Amino acid sequence: MSTERTEGTENRAHDLRHHGDAEVRDDGSALVDLAVNVRADTPPTWLRDRIAESLTGLAAYPDGRPARAAVAARHGLPVEHVLLTAGAAEAFVLLARALKVRKPVVVHPQFTEPEAALRDAGHTVGRVLLRPEDGFRLAPSAVPEDADLVLIGNPTNPTSVLHPAARIAELARPGRTLVVDEAFMDAVPGEREALAGRTDVPGLVILRSLTKTWGLAGLRIGYVLAPPEVIADLERAQPLWPVSTPALAAAEACMSPRALAEEAEAAHRVAADRAHLVAGLQEFAPDGLSVTEPAEGPFVLIRLPRAAAVRHHLRTLGYAVRRGDTFPGLGEDWLRLAVRDRATVNGFLQALDRAMTLAGHGGESTR
Repeated sequence: MSTERTEGTENRAHDLRHHGDAEVRDDGSALVDLAVNVRADTPPTWLRDRIAESLTGLAAYPDGRPARAAVAARHGLPVEHVLLTAGAAEAFVLLARALKVRKPVVVHPQFTEPEAALRDAGHTVGRVLLRPEDGFRLAPSAVPEDADLVLIGNPTNPTSVLHPAARIAELARPGRTLVVDEAFMDAVPGEREALAGRTDVPGLVILRSLTKTWGLAGLRIGYVLAPPEVIADLERAQPLWPVSTPALAAAEACMSPRALAEEAEAAHRVAADRAHLVAGLQEFAPDGLSVTEPAEGPFVLIRLPRAAAVRHHLRTLGYAVRRGDTFPGLGEDWLRLAVRDRATVNGFLQALDRAMTLAGHGGESTR
């Protein structure tokens, strides 16, 4: 397996601050959203009610101890291994600012906010670029031996690749911090290949988000699982009371048996809806469209000629999708599509057929 690597270089062709919500907000019209990787029709009523109940306690300063204990119990860890954060984005900033690292490396294509946070903190960031011809699969030997911080997503945004936990664990080294962004792992049935809860991998730091599966992007809640000494370093870099009372109530609620059962059910539903989306996309293979497979996250990555024009025409037809050219390792012929229910997907596939025709992909099919 060949893997490209560039170290200490900033590719200014990639806008590291571009996120999926811009695809929806940049247009005044109402678009069907396949750009943002937040599960549709969330949060559920019971969770909204739990958050609303917490509003009666807003006069008091937030107390994160119950939520922290709930997260620790969910992963079978002592509370000293847990830090609650205002979403995974805060965790990226804390890692960049608090850890004393000399040679951080980010495995791409992947969520760009970690690299942006590292650069903002003054670090020179190396990149390991996984290749489409290899299915964006990780070769641990491609990571420089002297990298003292390595960051990788699993399953990876935007490729939807689920790397084997054993392969990621091979990246661990004495003196190295291994950061695994598992923001979408709860959308994987059984959370297979998860490293959350492991204490036998040296230097392992796990990031989790509750915003994707539970539709809490506006509330900002996530957490870090790491050795106590790393948690202490990150906590010292946090402001006082960084997580609000409503967010803490949500975190505690999302660790309950009811929530975990609903989360597991949602993961299987997403997998079925994703299979339906992939099957529909495969019908466009004669027109040059290819899907990165096997996809394991709540989104899929596709490649097709004139993707920028297709994306533009999809917007005129009422659908927003995520451009791929802001991710290092990808270009203008890539798009990321969030998994939605079958009715939404069927409407999207019809719009895609029309958009590809308008972009010059040949005659319309009989879809």
